[in-house]
Amino acid sequence: MADALPAVLSGAALFILVVTAIALWRVLRSGIAAERMMAVQLLGTGGAAVLLLIGAATAAAAASDVALLLTLFAAFSCVAFALGSDGEGGDRASPEDRP
Repeated sequence: MADALPAVLSGAALFILVVTAIALWRVLRSGIAAERMMAVQLLGTGGAAVLLLIGAATAAAAASDVALLLTLFAAFSCVAFALGSDGEGGDRASPEDRP
């Protein structure tokens, strides 16, 4: 039973990788900037899941560190996108109006 666990984890990682790639292809076809940002988030979460599964299957501790960094970069990119966009109506409060 213990010999089958790495194979199961690798299979699950491959499944998540394929599903993430298909979803990424679909999201990247959109011309909307917010949907492209969602593609980055999808890549961050899907990539982290794949890395964690592969790390557990091969007992490589460094894979979890890389997964953590990938998730962190995806979160930072989302924050940068949110702060850099003007919003659809330009209704963002000016810096002087913020508490």
